[in-house]
Amino acid sequence: QVSAMGDRGTDNHSEVTDFILVGFRVRSELHILLFLTFLLVYAMILLGNVGMMTIIMTDPRLNTPMYFFLGNLSFIDLFYSSVIAPKAMINFWSESKSISFAGCVTQFCLFALFMVAEGFLLAAMAYDRFIAICNPLLYSVQMSARLCTQLVAGSYLCGCISSVLQTSTTFTLPFCGSRAIDHFFCDIRPLQRLSCSDLFIYRMISFSLSSIITLPTIIVIIVSYMYIVSTVLKIRSSEGRKKAFSTCSSHLGVVSVLYGAVFFTYLTPDRFPELSKVTSLCYTLVTPMLNPLIYSLRNKDVKEALKKLLEMKNAIP
Repeated sequence: QVSAMGDRGTDNHSEVTDFILVGFRVRSELHILLFLTFLLVYAMILLGNVGMMTIIMTDPRLNTPMYFFLGNLSFIDLFYSSVIAPKAMINFWSESKSISFAGCVTQFCLFALFMVAEGFLLAAMAYDRFIAICNPLLYSVQMSARLCTQLVAGSYLCGCISSVLQTSTTFTLPFCGSRAIDHFFCDIRPLQRLSCSDLFIYRMISFSLSSIITLPTIIVIIVSYMYIVSTVLKIRSSEGRKKAFSTCSSHLGVVSVLYGAVFFTYLTPDRFPELSKVTSLCYTLVTPMLNPLIYSLRNKDVKEALKKLLEMKNAIP
């Protein structure tokens, strides 16, 4: 039914009223398993990220720049996964699997906004760890509340600008032929496949825009960790080195998973749509699920704050 509906042609994008999200090309019996998997992962995302934000906001000891950034990271993870997961779960039970043109634009726009904002936020967190380890005596002065607010606001602003540019260039393409998006959400590559125009110039613009967005964040992260590693190696005691590295390992793990999955998805040849869908799961659902676990399990302050919060709840009659 999906392919039959998807093969109905349209002359240009102005006549497109909806798209069809093909999703995973598996037997219908497996849709129940996929639905339950998505539901479990999304429930863990909600529980983990809402829990992390609650802990950070309620415990005064976590009123520091690192946890301010971490709270915003949980907020971003929660919202961009919410842009993807509910619609994907609905489509496991829907026969039409349709998404309106406006719905597709909104999903694409919000996902691009939060993904770019997360990249800049991770760069800000790397800079925060660089100051904390390389200039600890000046940390409270350099990482002021004003600067932290500006860094977070700048992350969202860059996400908004990038989202508007990417959305406007993508949805002004002429869509013709199939309306079936071979993905479980409205992503840039599957949408490009529906266009009947020459995509060379568009892809050059898209690549340039992505480079302008991505390179600064990667450079900040790499340079920050080069200085961090250099400083940590100069620490004489092994206990001191271990403590310094432990403050960065969680962040470095999150960065590696996110950027690894994104680069693999968008820099590899677009010949294997099913593989692209699997790797997309890493940064749309797996990373938002793992981030709270990584930071809570490896962070003594968060574990103590969680224990205190649970004790307070148990004490209430």
